[in-house]
Amino acid sequence: MAGSGEQWWRDAVIYQVYPRSWADSDGDGIGDLPGITTRLPHLADLGVDAVWLSPFYTSPQRDAGYDVADYRDVDPVFGDLAAFDALMARAHELGLRVIVDIVPNHSSSDHAWFKAALASKPGSAERARYIFRDGGDGGEQPPNNWQSLFGGPAWTRVTEPDGTPGQWYLHLFDTSQPDFDWTNAEVRGELEDVLRFWLDRGVDGFRIDVAHGLVKADGLPDSEHDQWSEPTALAPMWDQPGVHDIYGSWRRITDSYAVDGEDADRILCAEAWVLPAEALARYVRHDELHQSFNFEYLMTPWLADDQRRTITHSLAQAEAVGAPQTWVLSNHDVVRHASRLGYPQQPGLHRVEGIGADDQQPDAELGLRRARAATAVMLALPGSAYLFQGEELGLPEATQLPDESRQDPTFARTGGASKGRDGCRVPVPWEADAPSYGFGPGDQPWLPQPPEYGPLAADPQRGVLGSTLELYRTLLALRHALRLGRGNLTWLDGFPDTVLAFAVTSAAGEVTVLANLGDQPLALPDGTTVLASSQPLEPGAPLGTDETVWLHL
Repeated sequence: MAGSGEQWWRDAVIYQVYPRSWADSDGDGIGDLPGITTRLPHLADLGVDAVWLSPFYTSPQRDAGYDVADYRDVDPVFGDLAAFDALMARAHELGLRVIVDIVPNHSSSDHAWFKAALASKPGSAERARYIFRDGGDGGEQPPNNWQSLFGGPAWTRVTEPDGTPGQWYLHLFDTSQPDFDWTNAEVRGELEDVLRFWLDRGVDGFRIDVAHGLVKADGLPDSEHDQWSEPTALAPMWDQPGVHDIYGSWRRITDSYAVDGEDADRILCAEAWVLPAEALARYVRHDELHQSFNFEYLMTPWLADDQRRTITHSLAQAEAVGAPQTWVLSNHDVVRHASRLGYPQQPGLHRVEGIGADDQQPDAELGLRRARAATAVMLALPGSAYLFQGEELGLPEATQLPDESRQDPTFARTGGASKGRDGCRVPVPWEADAPSYGFGPGDQPWLPQPPEYGPLAADPQRGVLGSTLELYRTLLALRHALRLGRGNLTWLDGFPDTVLAFAVTSAAGEVTVLANLGDQPLALPDGTTVLASSQPLEPGAPLGTDETVWLHL
């Protein structure tokens, strides 16, 4: 994996694999590490630089692995450490780096530490690893008014070892996910040791879950605002200054694993829902994290003014701290962009919640058309890009899941008011005519696949001109050859306001990108050479609505 010493992560395209839904090797309906290993050639052929694995650690799976019971082992549903080592070896053989999730904000309630905390008395060293507090009103009420992201209060009262009602513990997510107390040196040392454990096994970096949530405001004051609609600027559980000291320490650890003279940086990427961009940029200063997801971009509607504003602002904030910007359109927590963009677009930032059968349905054809155009914009932008499994197939959200099949704790904790995130996590289709569309040897995957996934399977798209899979392969190959991720963006004048028009200039040359977000066809400049287009484009034809083209002028 040695390279040129150019800091590979500055323009890398990293592909997220959700292990439960990628490939099932043993027929139990749940994806696993051997299944991932078998399908890695798909990613090498696609042209990505790295694969990011969502959690595969020992877990009761109450939140699909984001409730970790043992940070140093593989859950048997996914395999074992030998299977992980085999995956690592195969990925590196194919030229793919491997990023793994780390979940430092909370553990599972099945973790040995939390079991010890419950068995111990208030004020014990065991309880000090988590956030236990006495309740208000004689102990009967939660310590403060914080709410769980998954619905309901963020506090649960425990029964003490002597059988009496006792203290409360904090869980910003499910009751089975107690928050660590990061003021405790033992917690800090333990998670640093976990980093070293996986670095020693050869991983190339970490995606940090809930990176903005580890440190809470002193005294745990009540939240005066809706902590989810304005989570970072105003809420006492998010984006506290103390997180930056933690990540400075983590950066020193990952830097110690880099090899001098080689392109061998081990990287850290934050999942930090932090606004505005200036606040997010603090996470990627030179001595902290390498990258942070750009959720502002993900939430920006498909409107030309909004897109220009977000792209310009994002690039400026990253440049101010010398970091690359990252770009992402889908992940395991949000509605897939092939469906999200199938709704009418309104100005402002929007996070579309899960979609159920009784909700307004997206326009599938329009959504895919816009998704392809948006991806063609994203992959031309300077910096690094993240892809979510199946988006290269044009997969839509599974919007018709029966309620009885849903497994996201958000659905249960809100009494069904939130449909949750299951719709984007449905297993990937590989073969149109195989059981479970080739996901595994059985025909009962852990979440049911909608019938529209069959024609979108990988096999019938491979090698087919104009397919979404081949569009991604073309864009990724050109992005790499033209070094667009290392380029500089310049907005171009002389086009309608409804057109995104920019040039990206790199050491390999210059590319012009035009994206037509208006309702009128756009004539292309004379003498241009079309390199790629989000929809098939006949020579001399204008660029249609919701289409993007890469040109040499």
